[in-house]
Amino acid sequence: MADESPLIRSLRAAVAAAPGDVPLRLHFAELLLSEGRHDEAVAEAAVALQHAPGDADARALMMRAMGVPPVAASAPTTERPGPAVPADPATDLPVPADPAADAPAPADTPAEPPVQPEPPVGDRSSFDWDAAEQQVQDLVGPRFLEDPQAADGEGRAGDAAAWDVDAPGAVRLADVGGMEEVKDRLEAAFLAPMRNPELRRLYGKSLRGGLLLYGPPGCGKTFIARAVAGELGANFLTVSLSDVLDMWIGASEKNIHDIFETARRQAPCVVFLDELDALGAKRSRTHSSGLRNVVNQLLTELDGIASGAGNEGVFVLAATNVPWDVDIALRRPGRLDRTLLVLPPDSTAREAILRYHLRERPIEAVDLGKLVKATEDFSGADLAHVCETAAEAALLDSARSGRVRLITTKDLLGAAKQIKPSTEPWFAAARNVAMFANEGGLYDDLLAHLKRKRKL
Repeated sequence: MADESPLIRSLRAAVAAAPGDVPLRLHFAELLLSEGRHDEAVAEAAVALQHAPGDADARALMMRAMGVPPVAASAPTTERPGPAVPADPATDLPVPADPAADAPAPADTPAEPPVQPEPPVGDRSSFDWDAAEQQVQDLVGPRFLEDPQAADGEGRAGDAAAWDVDAPGAVRLADVGGMEEVKDRLEAAFLAPMRNPELRRLYGKSLRGGLLLYGPPGCGKTFIARAVAGELGANFLTVSLSDVLDMWIGASEKNIHDIFETARRQAPCVVFLDELDALGAKRSRTHSSGLRNVVNQLLTELDGIASGAGNEGVFVLAATNVPWDVDIALRRPGRLDRTLLVLPPDSTAREAILRYHLRERPIEAVDLGKLVKATEDFSGADLAHVCETAAEAALLDSARSGRVRLITTKDLLGAAKQIKPSTEPWFAAARNVAMFANEGGLYDDLLAHLKRKRKL
């Protein structure tokens, strides 16, 4: 600090160089206290107590710095002695007491209050150390840092009980507006075998599955995954990159293993791998050995090798905006072998989304037909942004005029004209992949959509 004396600066530097020197730190605290810097003196005394918890000088200094009155010294005996009796110098015998001295005091003479016994000098049981700790906790850091690893060397995140599994939700595919083609493909490839156990056993269909949802951002892939879990009456476990990656060697792989072990115990369970391109990026493009090991562990868990019972009752759904960046081994048969393109909402879905986002806003005679036509190729997130922008325009007019104005079709159409569909950059990149990197027909559905929209 600029107003510190040279002596304080020198002592501060000396204490920093020798943090375990308790007498030096107490000397420094005494100097701070003498200059009226009580908070700093309390902090230094608290640090001294960390190094020497039983130091009486440090405790006494902290009490003085905090304004706690000192405890008075008392006699060494617990019983207070009676009054001294005089003796006769000739015979060395006690002199009889004067009867008048033992007589009660007159009524008009106030009686002296009884003297209370004083606690011993070393007794500090009356001092509230919890309150003192609360007062200095902002000045002094914790005494011990929490060990990020358990005693056996495993990270805390590796505990399988730490993964939150959502109970079967109320969301169903009927709650997904429009997207009938997506629903039909989900029903045929994924849901129908799961709902019909007799037919599944007849055709030898295993109660397991893997489905990759891909498409432009903001088009409802996560919502569809929750709807599938609701249709199956299954638990739901969401996994993202931040849930898996760990700074400790081997902890990321263990996290993936614990996630799948939790899903197996909670079966039927849907494991939703969000942003799969981050979790399962192509190993040929990955320079980090840690990320390559994560992909290897994910492949092992998808095969169910680590569990004797396999992945029976565990349904793996994954979502990505860039499926061409996902490791090809994740998409081979038996893993995420079924792929579903989730396109921007169609007209029916756009109307349902617009109604949802306008349901609690003050609107007047909104022509949803015109608005649906003006929002072709808009994602669900884009449609929410259109409603938000229109509401901002009406709110600003109301604030300027002092009169509440309702949201009109003009506001919504104006907002739709200002906003460009966020799906256009995605289709520009996907077009090149569908035309020149469609090995094995992985993107035939995307190619068919681009042809229908005449975007090739």
